[in-house]
Amino acid sequence: MSCQACKNGISFRSAFSMAFQPIMDVRVGQVFAHEALVRGLDGSGAANVLSLVDHDNRYAFDQQCRVRAIELAASLFPRSDMPHLSINFMPNAVYEPRACIRQTLETAKRTDFPLDRIIFEFTEVEKLDTAHLLNILRSYREIGFKTAIDDFGAGYSGLNLLTSFQPDLVKLDMDLIRGIDTDRVKQVVVRRTLDMLRDLGVTAVCEGIETAGEFATLTDLGVDLIQGYYIARPTFEGLSDISLALAA
Repeated sequence: MSCQACKNGISFRSAFSMAFQPIMDVRVGQVFAHEALVRGLDGSGAANVLSLVDHDNRYAFDQQCRVRAIELAASLFPRSDMPHLSINFMPNAVYEPRACIRQTLETAKRTDFPLDRIIFEFTEVEKLDTAHLLNILRSYREIGFKTAIDDFGAGYSGLNLLTSFQPDLVKLDMDLIRGIDTDRVKQVVVRRTLDMLRDLGVTAVCEGIETAGEFATLTDLGVDLIQGYYIARPTFEGLSDISLALAA
């Protein structure tokens, strides 16, 4: 499919909205970002919506996700000391980065949402054309967005990708985080991964934290940005309250 999709692509006809889950900077006790997560209009989980996405309508779906996330964030986020907005995008739904970004830019301008507060994150859920992906990431950086790799350690080519492009953030796969407080092997793997990312100038995010033990171990390892139910669950069309103890 060519970039003609920008003009007359098949629309995504199922309405949906977003929930937001915070990513906290434990070093300063503040929310660094809120990740936009697809939800049904009744607040139901993403599965039903995502099951309707196919090759023909994924461009429209990807575009609508960006617009809805920015519109909601613009209405919810504080304007002073504004947190970042993290938007999941589908690399295979981007045909030409600078052409396919126009609706995103128009929405940000219309809502007065700063471009440098938008993070585009992707997950390697399917094998990607590395050259195409690098073109997207480099274009987004030139425009002023931040970029992130999600589920690092579970995709097809995470380490190989890092040799060609260093995103602003890398989110470690939650399978590495689950039970890390009682698993020495995971502690070693995560420690070495964190060291590598620091050397590359990439900020690590640990997601999927559910227990006090996991939280304590990760902070001992020097992780600053964390996300998970231990911090806060996603809130439908709103912002989650984080633990006062964590924010202190």
